[in-house]
Amino acid sequence: MGKFIDLTSADGFVFPAYVAEPAGTPKAAVVVLQEIFGVNSHIRSVADGYAAAGYLAVAPATFHRVRPGVDIGYTDANMKTGMELKAAVEALPAPGVLQDIQAAIQHAAKSTGGKVGIVGYCWGGLLTWRAACTLSGLSAAVPYYGGGMTVGEEPARQLACPVMVHFGDQDHWIPLDTVEAFKKAQPGVEVHVYKANHGFNCDQRGSYNEAAATLAKQRTLAFFAGHLG
Repeated sequence: MGKFIDLTSADGFVFPAYVAEPAGTPKAAVVVLQEIFGVNSHIRSVADGYAAAGYLAVAPATFHRVRPGVDIGYTDANMKTGMELKAAVEALPAPGVLQDIQAAIQHAAKSTGGKVGIVGYCWGGLLTWRAACTLSGLSAAVPYYGGGMTVGEEPARQLACPVMVHFGDQDHWIPLDTVEAFKKAQPGVEVHVYKANHGFNCDQRGSYNEAAATLAKQRTLAFFAGHLG
């Protein structure tokens, strides 16, 4: 359903993004942010799913500034590689990868002429949260289990668009007490907690939880329908 295209950031950096188009005229656009495993088959299928729901989906390669062509699985070795790449991107001088996400948002808006939402998973959830607070052109944002977004300075950020968040109550990366603290710090954010582990949306991982993934997707699509059209 989709294909890779090249996008260009404000600083001139060129990077790939997977773009999936709906069968008819897009009703809006959704930027899809990867986990620490690259724009792999799962993230491409997620983008395809949003295209099937009527949205133009754009999944930028957010590792490209540190390593091109990342497309890995979910072994322990893959996890180690992904964590190292994430750390390398996080260490980039500001605005770092956020300018690539901004370029993806702008491409999505220009391509459809409509509103743009953003959804991200794991590290992509953290980036989605940051995008919702710092980038322009977004009408809705949905982070899934964004590691790091419930601690440090992240919960104190000021929203620039409506946000819905999904967490799992068995997620050892994101303790429930930090989720509760996040809810208190961000009363305007719609927070959902599922009986599930980290990565519950990914059907290629052992932590996949079909019931949680289905309900979270239903809520996300309803949220996007309300804010994007």
